[in-house]
Amino acid sequence: MARILVVDDDPHIREVVSYSLEQAGHEIVEREDGQAGAELAESESFDLVVLDVMMPRMDGLEACRRIRRVSSVPILFLSAKDEEIDRVVGLEVGGDDYLSKPFGARELVARVKAMLRRRELWAEAEKSKPESKALRHGPLELDSVRYEVRWNGALVVLTVTEFGLLETLIGHPGRVYTRAELVEQAYRYEHHITERTIDSHVKRIRRKFNANGAPIETVFGVGYRLGVDPVS
Repeated sequence: MARILVVDDDPHIREVVSYSLEQAGHEIVEREDGQAGAELAESESFDLVVLDVMMPRMDGLEACRRIRRVSSVPILFLSAKDEEIDRVVGLEVGGDDYLSKPFGARELVARVKAMLRRRELWAEAEKSKPESKALRHGPLELDSVRYEVRWNGALVVLTVTEFGLLETLIGHPGRVYTRAELVEQAYRYEHHITERTIDSHVKRIRRKFNANGAPIETVFGVGYRLGVDPVS
């Protein structure tokens, strides 16, 4: 059973989502606008957040930005918009998946199950590691047991999805991974990742490193790699 926060200003959508997820065995907490949802996610712990995009007081994109400042909880966006650019924006601000309205209850439950399972498998993998395993590349350090990433000693907070991508790249610095290879290796527990999604996650990681330096390089027409000679 997971504790899930459902944030949507439409009471009918909240009822459908909450009922479907409760039938799947989850505990549901509801909020009707982005500001209330973000405030609750900042103060309480959840296993997953279902977040509508278009809402009063604060839209879902801004609510996601606020949540990401303090939490790496998986976020599933719901939106009546179905344009690719809208899905990309949702992923770039910190979402992990995107479901367009109208949607079926079975698809909703399947998406949530996949997201929770992926996080569970990551947690199981970390618990099975007997001791800290820190990977270093110049000023970049990734600890796959503590689930921490540091740049010149400063902590950089990444989501589970972003961590998996960076962990794959740091395992073979200088190697160029195609988007298809990253989908296969960095997101092996998630079935809804597309090659375009990889680009969105790379942008998010780069923004988090910001002036500290962007550790991921683009190899145009091929994919991405971790630079061979990072600045230390």
